[in-house]
Amino acid sequence: MTSLHHGKARGSGVTIAFVIQLGRPTDRRPPFKFSAFTRVGFSDTDAQGIVYYGRYLPYFDLARVEYLRHLGLLRFQVDGGEHEFVMRASTVEYFAPARFDDLLEIFVRLRRIGRTSATFECAAHNEDDLLMVTALQTLVLVDLDERRAAPIPDAYRERVQAFEGEDLELAVAT
Repeated sequence: MTSLHHGKARGSGVTIAFVIQLGRPTDRRPPFKFSAFTRVGFSDTDAQGIVYYGRYLPYFDLARVEYLRHLGLLRFQVDGGEHEFVMRASTVEYFAPARFDDLLEIFVRLRRIGRTSATFECAAHNEDDLLMVTALQTLVLVDLDERRAAPIPDAYRERVQAFEGEDLELAVAT
């Protein structure tokens, strides 16, 4: 880890990983158990000064990546072949506008794991805890060599279930 130094004080013990912690486990908003933070940048806003609707998708991507990193599932091997999750569907609902420099907390959870698909649920809240936007996003595990859906491995299911507990809808793998 790289240590950061404040002023002339050397060896503060603060690491970059600590300072740049983008996501964290939380119990603030059940059934969500994880959230990530982002700040609205100027380039995220439109001529009306609010977040352009399409900019929420990268916020949800950030939260999903941090969630998977936390679970140790960001990069996993499936039978030695090349497999990736690809977006199958994304449904977004907008409730309130976010503006430049707003700090957003994006709650994320894996809501359902099917045979080949995983459905994530996201909810973006501002600093006043106002619900801004929600999303349901379904990703499918694809065997890149065969260009077909592939079964999600039991190890992946087990790791998510250990974190999400009874809040996870788990389809029977066949």
